[in-house]
Amino acid sequence: MPAELIVDARNAVGECPVWVGAENALYWVDIPAGGLQRWSADTGHVSAWKTPEMLACIARHPDGGWVAGMESGFFQLRPHNDGSLDSDPLAGIDHSRPDMRLNDGRCDRQGRFWAGSMVLDMGANAAEGRLYRYSAGQRGPLDAQLSGFIVPNGLGFSPDGRTMYLSDSHPAVQQIWAFDYDIDSGTPSNRRLFVDMNHHAGRPDGAAVDAEGGYWICANDAGLIHRFTPDGRLDRSLAVPVKKPSMCAFGGSRLDTLFVTSIRPADDHDERSLAGGVFALNPGVKGLPEPLFNV
Repeated sequence: MPAELIVDARNAVGECPVWVGAENALYWVDIPAGGLQRWSADTGHVSAWKTPEMLACIARHPDGGWVAGMESGFFQLRPHNDGSLDSDPLAGIDHSRPDMRLNDGRCDRQGRFWAGSMVLDMGANAAEGRLYRYSAGQRGPLDAQLSGFIVPNGLGFSPDGRTMYLSDSHPAVQQIWAFDYDIDSGTPSNRRLFVDMNHHAGRPDGAAVDAEGGYWICANDAGLIHRFTPDGRLDRSLAVPVKKPSMCAFGGSRLDTLFVTSIRPADDHDERSLAGGVFALNPGVKGLPEPLFNV
C-alpha cells in the first residue's frame, strides 16, 4: 500500500506520533508551534491545542493527559474539548546553554520517560545534547544520563525492554547505537554501533520498534522509512511522498499501520507540497502499544 496522506497538517516540525487505542485516535506535536494535535480515525476531525513552550515529545499519562518534554523540562498537559490546555511543570533541566530545548523522547517499557536535548541551531554543530530520564516524583533539575550529542534522536526499546536504541541525526554524525538496558534501574550500558547511516540513504530521525524487534527509522532528507533487524541488517525501505519524514509510530485497531509525521521546510511555498503532513503506511508487521508513563 502506498503512503496515504491522512492529515495535510503542514507542520513546521511534526514529531512524536502516539496512537491512543481507547480513542481510536493519533496524537502528535508540531515542535516550533508548540502544538499538540489529534486526528480521529473515526471522523477524520483534527483538534489542536497550544502549549506555552515549544513541544517536542509526549507520553500518555494514566489519567488521560500527557507527560511532555518541552524547552525547559518535563510538564504534565491536560487538553480539554474546548481547545484549552492546562500545563503544569514536573521537573526542570539545567541546560548548558540558554538556546536549547528537548527533542525526541518516549517511555521505556516500564514507563520511565526519556528525552534528549539539543541546541536550537543545528548549524552550530554543538555537542551539548544530553539524554534525560524522568520518573514520577522527581522535581529536578534532572541529571543527564548520557551526553555529547548534537541532535539526539531515534529513541526506541526492544520488545523485552532490554535493548535501548538512540541515534544522532546531525549530518556530521548520522549513527544509531544500541545499549544494554537494565529494566530494573533504567540504566543503559555497553554502548555499541548498531547502524552507520552514512552508508544508507537519509539521516536517522525518529523511530519505532515493531513486535518482532525490528527497528524502524525515518530517513530524513531521503523520503524513506528503513527497517533494520535486531542484528543491524537493512530489511526493507518504504517510501513517503515527502523529503523529510521525522518520526513513526504503530497504530490502528490491530497496530498494523505505521503513522509517519514530517517536516515542512520554511522555504517550501509550493501549495501542492505534502511536506509537514501525516501519513499512514502498511509496514507488513505489527507494532506494540506505546507504554503509559508509570506514576
